[in-house]
Amino acid sequence: MTTIAMERGQRLVVLILLCSMLPGSGNVVVAQDRIPPAITQDPGSDGIRSVLAQRVEQMLDFDEVIIQGKPLPAWPVIPELYRNRQFTRVWSDPAHVRDMLRAIRDMERDGLDPEDYHLTMLQDALRAVETDGGNTELLADFDMLMTDALARMAYHIEFGKVDPERLDAHWNMVRVWDGLDPAVYLQRVIDSGRLYAALEDAKPKHRFYRSLKEVLARYREIEAAGGWPSFPAGESIEAGASDPRVPQLRRHLAIVGDFTGDAPDTSQVYDDELVNAVKLFQHRHGLPETGLVGSQTTAALNVPVSKRVDQIRLSLERGRWVLHDLPDMFIVANIAAFRVYFIRDGEPIWESRTQVGRLYRKTPMFKADLEYVQFNPTWTIPPGILSNDVLPRLREDTSYLTERNMRVIDRNGREVDPNSVDWSAYTGRNLPYRIVQAPGPRNALGLVKFIFPNPYAVFLHDTPSQARFDRSVRTFSSGCVRVENPFELAELLLDDESQWSASQIQSAVDSKETKTVFTDEIAVLLMYWTAEVGLDDHIHFYSDVYERDGAVLDALNGDFRLRDRGVRN
Repeated sequence: MTTIAMERGQRLVVLILLCSMLPGSGNVVVAQDRIPPAITQDPGSDGIRSVLAQRVEQMLDFDEVIIQGKPLPAWPVIPELYRNRQFTRVWSDPAHVRDMLRAIRDMERDGLDPEDYHLTMLQDALRAVETDGGNTELLADFDMLMTDALARMAYHIEFGKVDPERLDAHWNMVRVWDGLDPAVYLQRVIDSGRLYAALEDAKPKHRFYRSLKEVLARYREIEAAGGWPSFPAGESIEAGASDPRVPQLRRHLAIVGDFTGDAPDTSQVYDDELVNAVKLFQHRHGLPETGLVGSQTTAALNVPVSKRVDQIRLSLERGRWVLHDLPDMFIVANIAAFRVYFIRDGEPIWESRTQVGRLYRKTPMFKADLEYVQFNPTWTIPPGILSNDVLPRLREDTSYLTERNMRVIDRNGREVDPNSVDWSAYTGRNLPYRIVQAPGPRNALGLVKFIFPNPYAVFLHDTPSQARFDRSVRTFSSGCVRVENPFELAELLLDDESQWSASQIQSAVDSKETKTVFTDEIAVLLMYWTAEVGLDDHIHFYSDVYERDGAVLDALNGDFRLRDRGVRN
């Protein structure tokens, strides 16, 4: 863990350096902070160098240094950077200081807290320096705060503030960076003169992330303006009805942009224009698009704007975990949205509804590479389902297998009579047989599956349970992701294979024989976002069905110490 995390921090600085050299990254100053003249005094004066050397020694000896009465945790890059500079100050150029302060404030647009980068402490330090410009202690404190802020900010941009590995044992999307000296490259970034542009360029460029930032700004404006009115509970409101709550409903939908009509604010008639706005609201919140204002819609209307802001911030944070190194083409399933997307050239070109794991068999978050598509698949029942579902049935009645077109296969591949087995003697873990369901329309995997090998026996597949796609909450599987339109996905994946046109795929299915088609490897991500901007460019909010948001939000709002991420030696 330590080596990987150090490599992350090292490569981070390299990325910032490269971004800082990109053309078109202008260094535009917006916030005109007053920079005291004392900031520009000789950065290599003996007094300041002596104080910085003491600060670095404290950091190395005690894993932290106290600045303005608060501990600043150690991170190896900071002592190394100052040693390389022979303990001269880093932040003596007013333009660099302004760039950093602007970048710190702008982190709020990414759903992060500027106070994580010492904004108030830095402002206080600047005022103190202006009052007592000759105080080397104050100058040294300001310098180290600025350097730590840059290290934190760059790290958060590239990896996120929250460590997903600490929250999820299944997490495997760990990016390893080249082992280069971070302090050297961090210095080059500072010296480049393009600090603000470099940090902006290091942020994810994916449409998902950019769109969420725009929505976050809009919802924060709504929050600053007082949010939206609460919507009282009551009888369901049907189209054409008159209800005193309709004006509140109209105002709410106008605030969030779902209602754009010109009906009088006082009208109590639930007219067609407002019904259509409600349907759009329901669509954006994963609810049945009935237009009926019932209990589910009322509950969604009464979620406060602060909760929606938090959902957007969480999605931005989860985006920082995964959106930096993705190829132009990949598949991503949003577990919370019950949807899967095919991304090409960085843009979503296809989506489909999905069913995911039950609450006690949650679909994990992880990344793997899809290797092949199989038509008319067999299904070998995994140990967990054997123990919990199949074996209890078999102990009561072996006809369970026949009814489901399942066979018992021994280790030599021979079929075994199920009545010859003492099923009570085994569990799913020690059973010396495989139970295999033959291909067919009743197969649990349907007529096509998409295999990306992983330790969880989770993959994408068809399902005979098509009616369940019409449910708004679709937690029905044993962990796999069931896809509503799997053959459309197969066509997209096999599009470059001349022998696998849509008609040829249908012929393969009609043959009722199991056929395996290997593809070029493509990344598959199983993620969990309770807010996303859809293909329709609307913001969509989803219920936290697996209750995963709370722990991430606590960590996102909590204190951050770099050493907690395993960055220390």
